Amino acid sequence: MGTQQRSEFRLFFLQAIAMIRDGRIGELRKVVASTGGGQTGGPFKTAAVPGHLNWDMWLGQAPKVPYTPERCHVNFRWWREYAGGQMTDWGAHHVDIALWAIGIPEKGQMKISGKGDVLQVANGYNMPAQFDVTCTMPNGLPLQLVTGQRQGILFEGDKGRFFVNRGGIYGAPVDALKDSPLPENAISDVYGGRQPGDHMRNFFESIASRKQPISDVFSHHRAVSVLHLANLCLLLGRELTWDLATEQIVGDKDAQQQQSREQRKGYEITV
Repeated sequence: MGTQQRSEFRLFFLQAIAMIRDGRIGELRKVVASTGGGQTGGPFKTAAVPGHLNWDMWLGQAPKVPYTPERCHVNFRWWREYAGGQMTDWGAHHVDIALWAIGIPEKGQMKISGKGDVLQVANGYNMPAQFDVTCTMPNGLPLQLVTGQRQGILFEGDKGRFFVNRGGIYGAPVDALKDSPLPENAISDVYGGRQPGDHMRNFFESIASRKQPISDVFSHHRAVSVLHLANLCLLLGRELTWDLATEQIVGDKDAQQQQSREQRKGYEITV
């Protein structure tokens, strides 16, 4: 997953988390993660498989279909067979940070509802390109995933709000830091008690030290689960309820069947 925002981009995202933990906007009331819109296109023409490409292996577990150039890099992300569209593409970056701030619980139920375009083009991109989905946490806090706003994350609290993206961090609480800076170790505390550094270096150092990296598999499993559920909500056209402890959709057998896919023979993975 794209988790480099935890380490890079001039520490804007680390500063955002530090401000929230230091109470600079009070109690969180709402978080909005905007990804920008996805791509639409198709129907596309099939073509002869290039000599350098093992198309069957490229498809792997996915259904066998004729070769189409638009199914490959970089546009594979707009096909449900291989990816999750803009929701899981840019959503992986911003929802990771949003959930880092929220602190998603391990128990309780999350509600997912919203609307978006469901693309139905023969041999064409088939993931929602525009959407507005709200994931309501067990404590009632809404995490909104949208495409129609400036790309980045808006944090709203009962004492103020600010916006952060890869270009900067903006808002009255940010301006107030000039006269009332964060505690000296606020950023390093967010970074696990270490000085922030290169994201890949942090990963390699964690391998050597056996300490958790700044981006661990557990938090990002939670993040991508939220994104897949948001997509499923749009594809089915109805609200879903997710049990955080059992990691199961509640009371919807059709949706439950979408939690796994049929694996094409020869490429099965058993756990």
